[in-house]
Amino acid sequence: MTAVVKCPTCRRPVEWSEESAYRPFCSERCRLIDLGAWLTEQHKIPDADAGPADDESRVEEARGEPS
Repeated sequence: MTAVVKCPTCRRPVEWSEESAYRPFCSERCRLIDLGAWLTEQHKIPDADAGPADDESRVEEARGEPS
């Protein structure tokens, strides 16, 4: 029996098998939406050692502003 999971982006059922080229996503579109969320830091892994000032300095660095 093949497992069925929900697409992390749109929540549609996806069969977890070799035929599902984009698993765990249902399509390339959903995969790219998720990738974009990581690239724009809408999704991020929390850093227990970082404080609010660290986040602000990273934004300034990304913009090319001096710290």
